[in-house]
Amino acid sequence: MKLLPPPPASPCCSSDPSSHHRLPPPPQLRRVAFPPAASRPFAGLLRAARVRCSSSTSGRVRGSVARFQRSRMAASGTEHAYNNILTSLPKPEGGEYGKFYSLPALNDPRIDKLPYSIRILLESAIRNCDGFQVTKNDVEKIIDWENTSPKLAEIPFKPARVLLQDFTGVPAVVDLAAMRDALAKLGSDANKINPLVPVDLVIDHSVQVDVARSSNALQSNMELEFTRNRERFGFLKWGSTAFQNMLVVPPGSGIVHQVNLEYLGRVVFNTDGIMYPDSVVGTDSHTTMIDGLGVAGWGVGGIEAEATMLGQPMSMVLPGVVGFKLTGKLRNGVTATDLVLTVTQMLRKHGVVGKFVEFHGEGMGKLSLADRATIANMSPEYGATMGFFPVDHVTLDYLRLTGRSDETVSMIEAYLRANNMFVDYNEPQLERVYSSYLALDLDEVEPCISGPKRPHDRVTLKDMKSDWHACLDNKVGFKVSCYLCILYLLHWNLQC
Repeated sequence: MKLLPPPPASPCCSSDPSSHHRLPPPPQLRRVAFPPAASRPFAGLLRAARVRCSSSTSGRVRGSVARFQRSRMAASGTEHAYNNILTSLPKPEGGEYGKFYSLPALNDPRIDKLPYSIRILLESAIRNCDGFQVTKNDVEKIIDWENTSPKLAEIPFKPARVLLQDFTGVPAVVDLAAMRDALAKLGSDANKINPLVPVDLVIDHSVQVDVARSSNALQSNMELEFTRNRERFGFLKWGSTAFQNMLVVPPGSGIVHQVNLEYLGRVVFNTDGIMYPDSVVGTDSHTTMIDGLGVAGWGVGGIEAEATMLGQPMSMVLPGVVGFKLTGKLRNGVTATDLVLTVTQMLRKHGVVGKFVEFHGEGMGKLSLADRATIANMSPEYGATMGFFPVDHVTLDYLRLTGRSDETVSMIEAYLRANNMFVDYNEPQLERVYSSYLALDLDEVEPCISGPKRPHDRVTLKDMKSDWHACLDNKVGFKVSCYLCILYLLHWNLQC
C-alpha cells in the first residue's frame, strides 16, 4: 500500500448520488494545513486510489494473487480446467489488452439466457476453478442457474476485492497485526501475513462539526479530527506501509461509497494480463451503491470480509434474480427520491429478501448513473442482496466524467462486449430468464414522500392532505411523526 500525490482536478458527482449537478472535485477538501502532530500521515491518497485502479499498475500491486494461484496449480500437477477458453483481447491499434476466460467460447446456449449478475458469478467460478475450493461441478451449477437456483444450491464465490470503512476496517487491520504477532512468536516470517485480494479502507466516520459558518470551518474541524483520532490514524498509517495489497484513503476525502464510485470502482480488473469483472464485498450494508456502476457488490460481516481478504471463497446460496424492467422516462420535476421510494414499495411488496434484483429495459438508458446509484443504495431497505445495473453507455460516460482515462474506458468496453456483459441499446436485446418479473413505466412515477425508517409507506404529494387528516385521529405513530418532521423542517427552512 503506497501513498501517492492527489489526482488532478476533474468533474465529479457530489456525495449525494441523487444530485445531478457537477460540483468541484474532492481535492478541494484536502487543501488543508494539518497540525504538525498529525505529521501529514495520509497526504494525497486519492491519486494512489486512481493509479492503483488503473490497468497499467494493477498487475504489480496484485500479482501475488495470480502467483499464488499458479503455484497452487503447479503443486497439484494439473492445468487450469478452463485453459481452453482463455482468449486474447486485441487492441484496435494493435497488440492486446490481455487475456480473459471467454464465456461465449463455452458454446453453451444456457449462458445466453443468464442474467448479467449471474454471469459475473460464473466468470469468477471459471477463473478460480482449481478443483479444490472451486470445482467444475460448481461451474455447472451456475451455468444451469435456471434449474439449480430454486433448489437453494450452494456455490463458492471469490470477490475481486474488499471494501472497508474505518469502524469495521480497524478491527480487520488489528486482526492482521495479531496474526503477524503470532507468526513472529512461532519463529516464522511475520511479513507472510498479507491480504491476497485488493483491500480498500476509507476513513469517513470520524468527523465532528465543532466549527461552522466561518471561512476556516473545514480546516478547523479537520485539525480537531486529527488531534482526537491521532492514535487510530497512526495505527492505520502503520498498516498502510506494513501490508501489501491494501490502500487506506484518508479523512476528508469523501464518503466511503462516493469514493468507491468515483475512484475505487474498477468495473474491469487487469491483473498480470488476466482480465475479469470487478466485484466487491464491504463491511457496510450500503456497499450496494456500487451496483449502480455495474459492479457486483454487497455488504458482509467482518469475519466474512477477513476470510475473503485471506483468499477464502464465500459460501453462498445461488440466488434467485428478480428482473425489473424499466420503460419510459421520468417526467420533469420527478426526482431520484420519488423513483426510489416507488421502486422500494414495489420490491417490498414483491418480496426480494436474499435475491438479486437486476434492472433492464429501454428505460435504463434514460436514467443517470446518480439515479441508478440511489436505487442500488436502497437495497438494504427493500431487502435484496443487491440491485444491479449492467454496464452500458451511461456507465462509460460516468467513468470518463470521474477522470478514468480513455484507454481504461476502452479496455473496459472491449472486455465486456467480448464476454457478453455489455448492454447496447442500439442492438437487439436477447430475452434473459429471471426468477420473477416486475415492470415500471418511469412516466408514471409521481412526486411522493415517506419516512426515513419505512420507505414503503409512500404517500404521493397529491394525497398528502387527505392522508394527513386521516392520521389526525390515529394514535401517535410512524406517519404522524413523519408529518410532524416534515412540518418542522418546513418551519426551520422558513426561519433560515
